[in-house]
Amino acid sequence: MKNVLEFQTKKNKSEKITMITCYDYSFSKMIDQTSVDTILVGDSVAQVIHGHTNTLTATIPMMALHTKAVRRGSSKFIVADMPFLATRKGLKNTMDAVGSLMAAGANAIKIEGCKGHEKLIRHIVDSGVPVMGHLGLTPQSIHQLGGPKIQGRSDATAEEILNESLLLEQVGCFALVLECVPAALAKKISAQIKIPTIGIGAGVDCDGQVLVLQDMLGMNTEFNPKFLKKYSDLNSEIKKSLTDYVTDVQSSKFPTQEHSYE
Repeated sequence: MKNVLEFQTKKNKSEKITMITCYDYSFSKMIDQTSVDTILVGDSVAQVIHGHTNTLTATIPMMALHTKAVRRGSSKFIVADMPFLATRKGLKNTMDAVGSLMAAGANAIKIEGCKGHEKLIRHIVDSGVPVMGHLGLTPQSIHQLGGPKIQGRSDATAEEILNESLLLEQVGCFALVLECVPAALAKKISAQIKIPTIGIGAGVDCDGQVLVLQDMLGMNTEFNPKFLKKYSDLNSEIKKSLTDYVTDVQSSKFPTQEHSYE
C-alpha cells in the first residue's frame, strides 16, 4: 500500500489486508520486497527489542527512532504507535508527539482505546493525520485489565466494544485493530462498521490480520499465544548458525583462503 485510501478500497473489494509489526531497517527492507500491505511500528518494540516486560516503557523518542529506521528500509505504508500516556498530556503535547512520528516517516498513527480520545482523534484527523484505532486487549491498559486477557466475552463488554468501534469510525479513524476478542464479536463488528478491521487473535472474519515479525518467524520460543502461527523456526536456525561459527573458528576451519586477502 502507498496511501491510506487503499485500506478502504481493499475492504470494499473484500480483499484481505496484511500488516506486519516491524522495528528496524534490515527487516523492513526485506518486507519491502514482499506483497505485505503495510507495516506497524508497534510500541511492543519496548518488549521485543529492548527487553522490557510490557509496552509501558515505550516513549516518543523510542518510537520515532524505530520509525525512522523502518522508513529507511521500506516505501510501504507505515503506521506508528502512540505510546503510553502520549495522548493524555494535553493537546499541545499530543500534537507535538504526533508531529514527531509523522516527521520520522510514519504515514499514520495508531491510538489505543476510545474513552477520552473522541475529540482528540477528530482533531488529529482534521489536522491531516490518518488515525488507526485499537480496541479489545489494549496492552497500554495491562494493569487496569488485570493482565493479557481476552476482552468482550460477556454481553456487556461485547456491546461496549461494538459501540466504541462505531464511535471510532464516526470520529474519523480509517481502520481499527481488534486484539484478542471472540471471533464472533470481531465478525459482527467487521460487518457493522464501514472501515476495515485488522485482527490479532480476533478470528478470520476481520478485514485483515497483523502479527509481530519476530513472533511469526519463531524467534521467541517463550511466546506461544493461541492466536500465533509460527511460519519459521529462526530461533533454532540462528542458534545453529552461531554454534557452527564457533566450531569453525575454534577448529581453524574459518577463515579459509577463500575468505582471506592475499
